[in-house]
Amino acid sequence: MQQRPPLPPFDLASATQKVRLAEDAWNSRDPERVALVYTEDTQWRNRAEFPRGRAEVREFLERKWARELDYRLIKGLWAFSDQRIAVRFAYEWHDDSGQWFRSYGNENWAFNEHGLMQWRFASINDLPITEESRLFHWPLGRRPDDHPGLDELGL
Repeated sequence: MQQRPPLPPFDLASATQKVRLAEDAWNSRDPERVALVYTEDTQWRNRAEFPRGRAEVREFLERKWARELDYRLIKGLWAFSDQRIAVRFAYEWHDDSGQWFRSYGNENWAFNEHGLMQWRFASINDLPITEESRLFHWPLGRRPDDHPGLDELGL
């Protein structure tokens, strides 16, 4: 069985690391890479979509990043227990007309003993913003370590 460290049970350091690894993966905008951190039978709720299984997750992510252009994400640890992590997040993106958005949300995650995510339940709200009000300014890809997080940005 494939493993994705850090593995449960989580402590503060390992939960924080797991959140940052997830952020880094999502900022790659690579559906194949991201899908590999989920179990084959993963269950999701993302807005009005309910992907089931790794293949549906991959398809979902392909559609997402084809629509959400110049996507940049910041995640923050909210709470954790042995095999569960709760995060809050914000991401900025624009549509094909050039309208920018900041999307805010919370996710609840549950992991198996191999560190793969079995469940991902997300609640997300989109706020139209102007390009001038964007806060996430780094080259596409991984957020630099010295870029402010959600707390520092007042989000």
